[in-house]
Amino acid sequence: MGHHCNNYTQSPLTRRQMLTRCASGFGGVALAGLMSGKSFGQQISQAPAIQKAGPLAPKPSHFTAKAKSVIFLYMDGGPSQVDTFDFKPDLIKFNGEDPRKAIGKLEPTQFNSIGKVMQSPWKFKQYGESGAWVSDLFPHVAQCVDDIAFVKTMTSKFPEHTTANYFLHTGHGIQGRPSMGAWMGYGLGSENDSLPGFVVLNGGLIPPGGLDNFNSGFLPASYQGSIFEQGPNPLANVKPRESGNNQRAKLDLVQSLDQAMIDAVGGDGALESAVDNYETAYRMQRAVPELADISGESEEVKALYGLDHKNKGTATFARQCLLARRLVERGVRFIELTCPKVGGDRWDQHGNLKDGHANNAVCVDQPIAALIKDLKRTGLLDETLIVWCGEFGRTPFAQGSNGRDHNPHAFTIWMSGGGIKGGTSVGTTDRFGYKVADDKYDIHDLHATMLHLMGIDHTRLTYRFSGRDFRLTDVFGRLIEGVLA
Repeated sequence: MGHHCNNYTQSPLTRRQMLTRCASGFGGVALAGLMSGKSFGQQISQAPAIQKAGPLAPKPSHFTAKAKSVIFLYMDGGPSQVDTFDFKPDLIKFNGEDPRKAIGKLEPTQFNSIGKVMQSPWKFKQYGESGAWVSDLFPHVAQCVDDIAFVKTMTSKFPEHTTANYFLHTGHGIQGRPSMGAWMGYGLGSENDSLPGFVVLNGGLIPPGGLDNFNSGFLPASYQGSIFEQGPNPLANVKPRESGNNQRAKLDLVQSLDQAMIDAVGGDGALESAVDNYETAYRMQRAVPELADISGESEEVKALYGLDHKNKGTATFARQCLLARRLVERGVRFIELTCPKVGGDRWDQHGNLKDGHANNAVCVDQPIAALIKDLKRTGLLDETLIVWCGEFGRTPFAQGSNGRDHNPHAFTIWMSGGGIKGGTSVGTTDRFGYKVADDKYDIHDLHATMLHLMGIDHTRLTYRFSGRDFRLTDVFGRLIEGVLA
């Protein structure tokens, strides 16, 4: 009589029997992969999450990257460069004079209501070892200037909010092109398959131009920005309402139907993106609630950001900045923050500049400084690129009596973190901060520099659409060399 084990060698397991007997083992492997991954805030040095093939699977960079993630602090409306970071004593000297005589030829403005030369309502002081000039609008950011590189000579091709926003976000002044966040996901994928690669933290203001600022355009829909709302539940319906088995069965059915359609038509980008998005949404049901639960953060960290600030807008933006740090910890590639809605609206003060800019600054100043300090404390600043930017600047002369009109001819942005030379300032404007005096840059150059720091050659990141190869920087773009470490 043979050994009982011979029964197994003579009758091999069917596929169904094998899957039935190994089911628990597969579950254990999946659970181990989930718990070790960045969905749960594990440090980068630990084992990465099990990655699924798809549009957001990690892709190799063109060369060694300086940064792994971008946090884009979008200052909606156009902060005034001469009231924030570009100190111009001549505005004091010529305050109240006719700008046509003091400055010379003036370009057409949005509303053509040209008043007198107007000095800043805020005093400027020098800070840090670098001696950077910062106005009293930003007392907290002023303490971080040695970690910041200022670009004083950024320009835009567009003087109106919607087209300037499209240019800032997509590299083109028209609707329908892919956002810079979508291009990042297309070029690099994501290090976390349980969260989107591109997240927009909505502070309360959707910019002129709407959600097309965060869209994927002609790129697959998997790369578009996912809007996270304020509060402890950033996404609707993120908590499942039925058992995991039922939900998984429904998702598998939908996936099989979609796959049958894809096979029938020979491949379809929209359907393939839909399948990927279904799967990402399923995994987000575990990742997003854990991400949004900040109860485990220390009271010291919460106070640093200003979560308990008496100003509601400050508390709102503080939570966004803290969530941005938590998203970086989890390997999300591109995070954009939009401004809270405050008295005086966005940074767009055509009148009552003093109150409007002050209301906006108090909302973002402490949280932004805390973000820099917290990333530095956790060792993440060296691999995270922070960009502070509006769509254009403002005129050194008044609109009416106490506002400032749009100025695309020169404005200030700043960068900090991965690959950035802190404590530097690039470019100079004229005596009034009106136009560029030397070292002129535009948004194409900003995009090229951001991609470079993420390990991407902007001239090689292309996508063929409608018979031609498109790229974020079109046929333009040069590196802002002065900010590079």
